[in-house]
Amino acid sequence: MKVKEIEKHIVDWLKEYAQKAHVKGFTVGVSGGIDSALVSSLCCKTGLPTHLITLPIHQASSHVSRGDEHIKQLLSTYPNATAVNIDLSLTFDTIKEALPTSENEKQYLLSCANDRSRLRMIALYHVASLTGTLVVGTGNKIEDFGVGFFTKWGDGGVDISPIGDLTKSQVYELSRHMGVCTSILSAEPSDGLFDNDQTDAMQIGATYPELEWAMDMVSQGKTPQDFTMREREVMEIYISRNRANQHKMTPIPVCDIPKEYFT
Repeated sequence: MKVKEIEKHIVDWLKEYAQKAHVKGFTVGVSGGIDSALVSSLCCKTGLPTHLITLPIHQASSHVSRGDEHIKQLLSTYPNATAVNIDLSLTFDTIKEALPTSENEKQYLLSCANDRSRLRMIALYHVASLTGTLVVGTGNKIEDFGVGFFTKWGDGGVDISPIGDLTKSQVYELSRHMGVCTSILSAEPSDGLFDNDQTDAMQIGATYPELEWAMDMVSQGKTPQDFTMREREVMEIYISRNRANQHKMTPIPVCDIPKEYFT
């Protein structure tokens, strides 16, 4: 992987897109995770105004400390970077109190997690509107186009996606090249949508390297029946999530009305 070339390619792409869109720069949500760390670093590298937004909602302290460390590093390096903390905990509590509950505790917790993500999206677009900037997505290839591990109209609600063609492993490799802090590089991936330190692997049932392997196997036409034991289980997890989340990964269906109905 040619990290220098990929870094330059993405930075140039970001600058060119911003210029064509006639916007001033970028707004990025910084979570303390590897994806937002890489994306925020790339945006800062453009030299265009980059607004780094932390959006805690009863956040695990480890996530907050990692995000703060990363932002301090960027602010000390890039004069075009600014940082804002928007604590949405009380706002989320108010919304949660107003919305229906459910006897299905697992489904209710998932709904609340998605509410957090959508609330953050609102805040990011508010800042972007005030500053004349683009909301930059932090999703990678396996999350966005493999297993659909994101919230529809939450962290999936963005203007541009600079790392959507990089796998999680490639995100780590490019992040190491760009000097992302060790605390983020060594942390287990987590979406930060729950009150605990629950990892992505705990939620999905497979690690990102396993999912990347399954994505590659599916592209080669392999099926779970071609494997045994853990490999078969990972294939089944990947295929099941990919099928269930197609509604996130394909355009919104539009009902085409026959032309004769308009005459």
